[in-house]
Amino acid sequence: MRELSLDRLRTLVTIVDLGSFAAAAEALHLAPPTVSLHVSELEARFGAPLLLRERGRVMPTGIGATLLEHARKLLNLVDSAVDDVRRQVEGRGGRVRMSAATPIIAHLLPPALAEIDARYPGIEVQLCVLTSQEALARVAAGTLDIGVVALPQPRIAGLQVHPWRRDPVMALVPAHWPRPAFVTPAWLAARPLILNDSRTRLSRMTAEWFAAAGHHPLPRIEMNYNEAIKSLVAAGYGATLLPYEAEPTHPDPRIAIVPLRPKLWRTLGIAHRSGRQEAAVEHVLEVLRDPRVMPQAGGRIAGASARGRARAATRAQ
Repeated sequence: MRELSLDRLRTLVTIVDLGSFAAAAEALHLAPPTVSLHVSELEARFGAPLLLRERGRVMPTGIGATLLEHARKLLNLVDSAVDDVRRQVEGRGGRVRMSAATPIIAHLLPPALAEIDARYPGIEVQLCVLTSQEALARVAAGTLDIGVVALPQPRIAGLQVHPWRRDPVMALVPAHWPRPAFVTPAWLAARPLILNDSRTRLSRMTAEWFAAAGHHPLPRIEMNYNEAIKSLVAAGYGATLLPYEAEPTHPDPRIAIVPLRPKLWRTLGIAHRSGRQEAAVEHVLEVLRDPRVMPQAGGRIAGASARGRARAATRAQ
């Protein structure tokens, strides 16, 4: 059986709503014979009359009324779908799929999400927690729009990864420990350590920081949940190295935050597909790159000049 034509159904609904074939033809910008043909095709399809003329007005038959009930629902769904897609094409709405690590979602993204909601209330940002490698794979596969990833990353065909920001890595030590003004690899290697999971980019960075000074300490525990690591530091279980993304709103008096010597930086990038983006994705990227929105601890990369961005990209690689 052939599929129902939405145009024919719309003609039927318009005839009943306006009460005549002529009025429907004028409203739909169709020739009167075309309107009659649409009704004839529907009646032939169902093998029953759908309309009656009563006292100069067109009325539905019982079968026609049943078809009209379903036709109105179908047409409303189609109109809603067209409106939703149009809003997304115009950037007034849509869904943007984005990923980042848990600390970034917790500490860096809330101001951006609030700004997106204020500027573009029709855009929904769907967040998920992924590693950098998982994010890049999903962006490449088209199941993710934006990924906040640790740099450097290898080049992947079809993807663009722009340096976004860098934050200093700091030592977090129990506040009751005697400590220097600057923490060195030698000083920290001699203390009990709580470090990030060895599969993370941060773990590799800190291992390189220690190794450059000739140290290869073994941590007491490794985990990939920064808030749990901070709780263990506060309890005096050991010290750690974590990115310092922003001044804590409610600093824990049991934890001392000490700068490193030599310094260590965690660099983040924004990954998305190459080429033209959907308008909603462009709007989210615009907010993420806005220096007035994002809090900065170590300094923005993405908002720098073209020459500055090139230098930052070189450092990240």
